[in-house]
Amino acid sequence: MADVFVHEQGLCESNEVGDGTRIWAFAHVLEGARVGTDCNICDGVFIEGGAVVGDRVTVKCGVQLWDGVVLEDDVFVGPNATFTNDPLPRSRQWLDEYPRTLVRKGASIGANATILPGLEIGTGAMVGAGAVVTRSVPPNAVVVGNPAQIQGYADSPTATADPVEAGEAPGRTPLPVRGVYLQRFPGFADLRGSLTAGEMPDGGVPFMPHRWFLVYDVPGREVRGEHAHRICDQFLICVHGKVQVAVDDGRKRAEVSLDDPTLGIYIPAGVWASQYRYDEDAVLLVFASHPYDADDYIRDYDTFLEEISTES
Repeated sequence: MADVFVHEQGLCESNEVGDGTRIWAFAHVLEGARVGTDCNICDGVFIEGGAVVGDRVTVKCGVQLWDGVVLEDDVFVGPNATFTNDPLPRSRQWLDEYPRTLVRKGASIGANATILPGLEIGTGAMVGAGAVVTRSVPPNAVVVGNPAQIQGYADSPTATADPVEAGEAPGRTPLPVRGVYLQRFPGFADLRGSLTAGEMPDGGVPFMPHRWFLVYDVPGREVRGEHAHRICDQFLICVHGKVQVAVDDGRKRAEVSLDDPTLGIYIPAGVWASQYRYDEDAVLLVFASHPYDADDYIRDYDTFLEEISTES
């Protein structure tokens, strides 16, 4: 182990520790554990033989990394965060193989958070202090609470659109995410009720739809979308209730609340989109520029980043 610092009161039994890594007092790294370069393993950390730690990872005091736990590069784990690796533990009973818990690149785990076994914490995600994570966390999502639920997305400013008076032309507000914009339609209300309308194309929707669908009866903690399209554009309107929408072009992110049937969002191909925090009675209307094609979907965030990088 060249250029590895081990405190005189630390114990490292593994030969698979990268250069520049520091292992501090009362930390114990078992034989077989893999720890990358330039990591900081703080006081009182225990790393079991089947755990894997990437490069430039910080593991703060009081953390245990058990068999099956994998931390990718640039992960931060806060003090006393707890990983588990057995869904039904019993004393002196061992599994033949432990579930794989994967924390993806650049994710952060807050102090005292608990991560149940076999989950994935997505790239760039943020787990709040004390959260109890019972389900996998999407890329860049910020989750808090018990059970942990999405409260937003990291580095995603909330965008808004100005209202449009009756009779005015539709208003368009570009977002920082490539090609995405909010579209405000005029609304008309009297004693008989309310009405909003638009034309295609391009009275707000810049394509002639070949498909539409409704999303409704979504439990409030569920996340929909979580994909990008290669060629299909979409336009979303929440016709009843409220839905939070997050968009990501691989470089910039933004969020918007669809909380009015006069407001829509255009999401072009090549943008990752998620919808979450559905009201109990929310109904989301989606127009699509192309017929359904399973091969048009990019459902893995790392694959999305690779394809975006190739395009640029």
